[in-house]
Amino acid sequence: MTEHSYLLEVGVEEMPAHVVTPSIHQLRDRFAKYLKDQRIAFDAIHEFATPRRLALLVTGLADRQPDIDKSVKGPAKKIAQDSDGNWTKAAIGFTKGQGASVDDIQFKDVKGVQYVFVEKHIAGKPVAKVLKGLPDVITKMNFPTLMRWGTNQLEFIRPIRWLVSLLDDQVVPFKILDVTAGRTSRGHRFLGKEVELQNATDYEEALKKQFVIVDQAKRKDLIKSQIKKIVDDHNWVLDEDANLLEEVNNLVEWPTAFAGSFDTKYLQLPDAVLITSMRDNQRFFCVRDHDGKLLPHFISVRNGNTDYLDNVIKGNERVLVPRLEDARFFYQEDQKLTIDQYVERLKRVSFHDKISSMYDKMARTAVIARLIGQQLGLSADELSDLDRAAHIYKFDLTTQMVGEFAELQGVMGEIYAKLFGEKADVAQAIREHYMPISAEGELPASKLGTILAIADKLDSIYSFFAVGMIPSGSNDPYALRRQAYGIVRMIAANDWQLPILSMQDDVTAALKQANVEPDFDYAYNEKQVYAFFIDRLKQYFSGQHLRHDIVDTVTATSVDSIATVLNAAHVLNEHKDDEGFKDDIEALTRVVRIAKKGDQKAEQTTVDPSLFQNPSEKDLYTQVQSVDEHFSRTDLEKDLAALRSLRAVISAYFDENMIMDKDEKIRANRLAQLRLIARDAAIFGDLDSLIVK
Repeated sequence: MTEHSYLLEVGVEEMPAHVVTPSIHQLRDRFAKYLKDQRIAFDAIHEFATPRRLALLVTGLADRQPDIDKSVKGPAKKIAQDSDGNWTKAAIGFTKGQGASVDDIQFKDVKGVQYVFVEKHIAGKPVAKVLKGLPDVITKMNFPTLMRWGTNQLEFIRPIRWLVSLLDDQVVPFKILDVTAGRTSRGHRFLGKEVELQNATDYEEALKKQFVIVDQAKRKDLIKSQIKKIVDDHNWVLDEDANLLEEVNNLVEWPTAFAGSFDTKYLQLPDAVLITSMRDNQRFFCVRDHDGKLLPHFISVRNGNTDYLDNVIKGNERVLVPRLEDARFFYQEDQKLTIDQYVERLKRVSFHDKISSMYDKMARTAVIARLIGQQLGLSADELSDLDRAAHIYKFDLTTQMVGEFAELQGVMGEIYAKLFGEKADVAQAIREHYMPISAEGELPASKLGTILAIADKLDSIYSFFAVGMIPSGSNDPYALRRQAYGIVRMIAANDWQLPILSMQDDVTAALKQANVEPDFDYAYNEKQVYAFFIDRLKQYFSGQHLRHDIVDTVTATSVDSIATVLNAAHVLNEHKDDEGFKDDIEALTRVVRIAKKGDQKAEQTTVDPSLFQNPSEKDLYTQVQSVDEHFSRTDLEKDLAALRSLRAVISAYFDENMIMDKDEKIRANRLAQLRLIARDAAIFGDLDSLIVK
């Protein structure tokens, strides 16, 4: 069978940089699925993308779909023929639907019943015909933002300006709106021209001649090598930034790196301010000397060649000055007020109009932070510093610098706090309370910063749930899932025993005692909050590659400590393949199941040894007492070993005793005995959900 190469290019107006890479991945995945669904084999799909184009080169493409021969089942024989053997409407209709006639009917036995069958041959379509269905693959793509243009109803990331569809050297025509696919691509907007592609495999080289490097990886490597040469020539050290490099790569088609400079007076600004002004606003790379100090220079990349490069450098330097001037002005002006004055302004800053001001949020967070700090055994000095940080940590939101550069919130809080004489650990906590800023983002490094981050996020979750603003489906405008997941990660990283899953009532009482209780019921939707955190625990476990039954076991829990749930999963996973693990768990789960029987409301909570009738009862009681006495609920390795050690006495106990005895007192006493074991085993969740082999 002949193999082909096929080129698809979708030419558009310039896309936002952050959209380019995910869009080409999406197009590749959708195209691959389309080919698979259409039964067209291929070897590989190569991606090409620039701000103005998304392109795929498919190699090893099959010549056509394979033919299909299949037996199609119709109605039963008794329905297909009447009593005289004539074909019924059901039989005639079935064969017509299959493109056959009643002469083609065969009878086959299916479980003792005769059915009508038609042998059907479906000839495979040529690949060129299959590829004409690509408009749906393209037009049904998803993007974060969509546009319409002209009078068209189609929505796409940007207006489509040209299409290329080449199967080897032949055009496979299709149309999207008024754009017909052909063999004509376009070069660089200013340096290149239109180019007629003679063959699909000519694409990369033909576009390079028109000043477009279509391969993202090659374009990025070129940018890196150009920047390295500039850095080496000047003996600088580059502030490497993978995200910035990716963004710049998706802004250009023909990159040319260059260096620029700015006045040394701006080096008086904090590094974070300079970097933000250059990186986030101008997409400049920052450079340092070998001692790590920022230099009054930058590196940028133009979308073009070296023509008139001096003018480009001057233009970029000129554009940077107003940003740095603004930053210098804000920095100087912000130091004219005190932290207390900024905190007072927070009374007029809304956290959310259904909840409270930012000032009131800080007051609640301070109460939560203190509760956590006390539970973790912080010293008096640590609690004092934590309290100070919790009462001021949002103050920088009212500074002019953060008003202009929102991405510096927290960062400027730390810088200004130090300038205003706050302790270093207080200042650090102010910056770290936003962390992690993404699902897998960096966690706070300090204890105070971690506690403040947990407290701030807990208040947000409790508050939004209390007013009924609960995430549903993909709708989570206040990133509550990310915040809850961040709490799980922080607790996991520090192995802190905190009753996060059950502390809402305690927090509510503490808020009332501190006279900062909100106007709404802070503990409302408490069960939903609990379930919300359990879901985040499951999300965390999904990244740990644990078996589903282990996750189901530990998350079906009455334990309120996230760290305990995490440790329980780790311990069960470590020992799941141990010799005897199956028998040990089966013994324990038998206990758990039976312990659930009886009147739970009136259950006996103590065991009366005087009611024992067999030696096995005393043996179990003695060993359970020993286990229970030394059961730590923190060292789960030892706790699991202790529970597993009960297997032999549990087996003997069940062999000798009828738990559900006719005597009510004996029955209640035996159930109480089992409940002691079940209570300790509950530290690992619902062991009945564990699959043992």
